[in-house]
Amino acid sequence: MNSPQSQTAGLATGPARYFEPEGFSGLQLAYRRTEARDSEDPGIVWLGGFKSDMLSTKAECIAQWAKDHGRAFLRFDYSGHGESAGRFEDGTIGSWSNQSLAMIRALTSGPQILVGSSMGGWIALLVAQALAGLGETSRLAGLVLIAPAVDFTEELMWQKLPESARREIETKGFWLRPTQYAIEPYPVTRALIENGRKYLLFGGTIRSYCPVHILQGMEDPDVPWSHAMKLVEHLAGDPVALTLIKDGDHRLSRDQDILRLLSAISQIT
Repeated sequence: MNSPQSQTAGLATGPARYFEPEGFSGLQLAYRRTEARDSEDPGIVWLGGFKSDMLSTKAECIAQWAKDHGRAFLRFDYSGHGESAGRFEDGTIGSWSNQSLAMIRALTSGPQILVGSSMGGWIALLVAQALAGLGETSRLAGLVLIAPAVDFTEELMWQKLPESARREIETKGFWLRPTQYAIEPYPVTRALIENGRKYLLFGGTIRSYCPVHILQGMEDPDVPWSHAMKLVEHLAGDPVALTLIKDGDHRLSRDQDILRLLSAISQIT
């Protein structure tokens, strides 16, 4: 049997398509979509992480799995990410979550499983709340959250920055943060931090309006496993399963991690 990652080697992703979501005049977001084939199971939507894109290992593996199982699958790049238009430094949690809501409402139909990785986990919960506000909770089949970085701009970023970095953000409007995932540092902007405060979820009960399965590595240097436990405590009104992976890192992209991810998706009906 081929491993999940080796199976993606032959996956023809094809060129991206582009869509201008409602409310974002002139902004073209890149997406790829697999149509359902004789399947009444929920569709799947990929919500990527901060500075990630829709061609990541996990997204590609889900695309192959969806194709093999005849499942609908939508993935896209937020503005300033991957193949989408816009500048990364102009993006905020509010703009990226609103883009996600618009793309899901326009390009999917019926119940969906939102698969959110890192920042995408926060965005998935914000989308769920927005759908509930629109009276569309029937669109939510479930959430699968991978190292969900809920409220990360405040709890995992701002509160942990050295004073010198905070001063630079406040005076210059940005700070270049080194990262192990890329050669070049990425900008942390004042707009990102300040806008993020409008979307913080911790501090009260968090509703998902559907079952949630969280996958969290215990060797994650970016989102500590205690952060996932905190999220479980706040999701008091909805069914939640938490899988802690003792030797798992932040990305959870190893073959065994991908198998756990696909299993979590397949168990939501």
